[in-house]
Amino acid sequence: MPVPIRRLIVALTLCCALVAGATACGSGGQSSTKNTSAAAQAVPAADTPSPSTSAEHQKFAKTRFVANAGLAAGATYQWIVKPWKAGKFKKGTKGRRLALIKASAAGLFAYNRLKAAQRNAQGDPTLSKALAPLGAGIESLKGLASKLRKGDDSAAGPFDDIIGQIKNAGSSAGAPVKEQVPTAAELTKGQ
Repeated sequence: MPVPIRRLIVALTLCCALVAGATACGSGGQSSTKNTSAAAQAVPAADTPSPSTSAEHQKFAKTRFVANAGLAAGATYQWIVKPWKAGKFKKGTKGRRLALIKASAAGLFAYNRLKAAQRNAQGDPTLSKALAPLGAGIESLKGLASKLRKGDDSAAGPFDDIIGQIKNAGSSAGAPVKEQVPTAAELTKGQ
């Protein structure tokens, strides 16, 4: 019994030290608007790094596109395509409800990441041209959850097709997309 008490005391001491350190490092509480605006004018845009050349801007756009599209592809494959191929979405299947919940969350997450990838692609002319025809397909993915709940087993197929088209568009534009399965925390957070 003494070991858990010691651990508790150590943990409590560390927490108090962290809180005390955070308050000591923070601002002095209230500050006038004049001081804040003067500080903001003294260091313009120091908080937001931006690429200095258009080549760097395009490189970052491709990198962000690959990351967002990879997360969307990973979520789609892990929680929509695999269960769909295994028949988990059919009525009467054991574990259907949980599979539908996961697929709905993955669908929302993937849609969010695909929209972000689409915005990222705007920074690179080649990617922008490659993704232009896929805009309507990405928008059509909004209703996946309701289609699956109604028992439409074929609803997951178009999702898989759009992900495949995005991967092909990225590869043709010099930004190959690899599937990255997001963590459960990222999936529930939706970003």
